[in-house]
Amino acid sequence: MSRGEYDPTAPLTASGNLRRRHAVSNLAMSGATGAAVLAVAVLVVVILAVISHGASAINLDFVIKGAPEGIGPELVGTAVIVAVATLIAMPVGVLIAIFVTEYAGSRATNAVKLTLDLMNGLPSIIIALFVFGLLVNHKKQSGFAGSVALAIIEVPLIARGSQEVLLLVPQNLREAADALGVARWRAILTIVLPSALGGILTSTVLAVARAAGETAPLIFLSSLGDTTRFSANPFEALPNVPTRIYELSEEANPAGFTEAWGLSLLLISFILFASLGARAVLARSKRKMSS
Repeated sequence: MSRGEYDPTAPLTASGNLRRRHAVSNLAMSGATGAAVLAVAVLVVVILAVISHGASAINLDFVIKGAPEGIGPELVGTAVIVAVATLIAMPVGVLIAIFVTEYAGSRATNAVKLTLDLMNGLPSIIIALFVFGLLVNHKKQSGFAGSVALAIIEVPLIARGSQEVLLLVPQNLREAADALGVARWRAILTIVLPSALGGILTSTVLAVARAAGETAPLIFLSSLGDTTRFSANPFEALPNVPTRIYELSEEANPAGFTEAWGLSLLLISFILFASLGARAVLARSKRKMSS
């Protein structure tokens, strides 16, 4: 064989180009690993700071009493606002997911996905201003107005999460229903949705965890609630945890700072445990549907 001619039987040897690619690949992997470690470290530092500053404020009176001893009305108000928001957002989000996975063509699917991504990227203060002009302007604040704003935040999260879970439902279940002459809507209602129910509930819990910590909408829409009494009426301004944290952080009062840290600890604990629990349930649901 003449010099320079390719020999397919010759052993492979690393060229300079291959070594350079390995070096770039290792560099990219190291950078990605470092970024992930940094993100986890920041989260751990934030959680430890909240625990160290807020643990001393947590006691039974703090949780069950109203102002100035406790934050019970804020906890009830937050629960009511988030519950109403979820009652609004969950049916809408699930119906959007059903439309995308079961009925829409490729063009409609892409349009809906783009819309959901844009909604998910909207700053919450813009949503707050929109709902303020729609429901509060020249009227009184209300927990319901805050719930509408949080529902807008929850809808794309529930829709995209439910969509991914519905796609995991085996196609042969749909085909079997079609072969038996079952109407499409009945097959979705009795076969597809029950199979994906665990994942849908998980997506909803993750959306609730995201919405529970939103501050800007509640400052605009439900910041004038009475912190001395308990109320579950969504059509009046309800005290809530995010707004109370904001108000305390603006006061030059060391005791108020401690209360704000305690509220932050309760809120971050709810979000953390809800997120971890939801992801564990979602992973279990995916394994069940894939098997």
